[in-house]
Amino acid sequence: MTERVTLQTIADRVGVSRATVSYAFSRPDQLSAELRERILRVAEELGYAGPNPTARSLRLGRAGALGLIFTETLPYAFADPYAIGFLQGLAVAAEEAAVGLLILQQPRGVERTELVRDAVVDAFCVFSLPDGHAALDAVLARRLPTVMVDEPFVEGVPFVGIDELAAAGSAARHLLDLGHTRVGLAVVGLHQDGRHGWADVGRQESAVFQAMRNRVLGYRAAFEAGGVDWADVPVYEVVGNEREAGREAGRALLARSPRPTAVLCNTDVLALGVLDAAAEAGMKVPGELSVVGFSDTAAEEAALTSVRQHSQLAGQTAGRLLLSGDPRPERLLLPHELHVRNSTAPPPS
Repeated sequence: MTERVTLQTIADRVGVSRATVSYAFSRPDQLSAELRERILRVAEELGYAGPNPTARSLRLGRAGALGLIFTETLPYAFADPYAIGFLQGLAVAAEEAAVGLLILQQPRGVERTELVRDAVVDAFCVFSLPDGHAALDAVLARRLPTVMVDEPFVEGVPFVGIDELAAAGSAARHLLDLGHTRVGLAVVGLHQDGRHGWADVGRQESAVFQAMRNRVLGYRAAFEAGGVDWADVPVYEVVGNEREAGREAGRALLARSPRPTAVLCNTDVLALGVLDAAAEAGMKVPGELSVVGFSDTAAEEAALTSVRQHSQLAGQTAGRLLLSGDPRPERLLLPHELHVRNSTAPPPS
């Protein structure tokens, strides 16, 4: 059996102390260039790749990595426009600090607390967890620096997001100002039970995803203030944030009688599907139907009116807060803006 090569093995071969060999890998400024080169040459000859990173992190108390708690699958993370922007921002902050990023995904309906307990990280970024998720309890039990992004808001834990109520309200008021009172909603992200179809007021209010729950509440508050009876507003809930799901919701909403003159969607991806459904039905947008999205990550090409969220800024802000070493326990609300484009107009006469 081949003997395992250690720092001591190299030290014995070179004729120096174990600490000196360790400095060659971790504190090269402590050695002369000639001595360090000799140590590294012997290490290469012996087939030594370097210190064990896990053992080193335990000794130093620093893993050199951020843990990202994410509620979707990895394929979704690298396909959804909003998630891509957020990951890019977080990666920028991590690269600035020369640390790694460990994604600990928690697919919807799955609670993998062991991933959180065993993660060798210095801090956690929690991105869009539902209320009461077991992974959140596991994160807080680790007592590492933690920042919440988008949802949920936990008292005493730093939070980065937008004012969802105000953002949704701005979209609803835009439609009201145009004269729309017969509206419908296409929404995703209320629950994790796999159900899709019409969501009554009780189901809307009991949604487990705080940000999406607040978006619906923001729409509702604005329309009720404009004299619209919320009980008359059809809300179609889908399971996944996918264009085909938006098409399904659009077909259902446009089949109603009386038909809505406008549809609000709580993501841009769903809104693109609603536009597809309108095209299938031969309806002109915005002449016969107005459509509004949310996040403004996939809206410009389709000339879609949408609420802009700065997803990359959210990622950068969360990462820099974590890497500051002592994130402040406050609620940081980022800017949002309604961008009006060619998918909205007054209702048909």
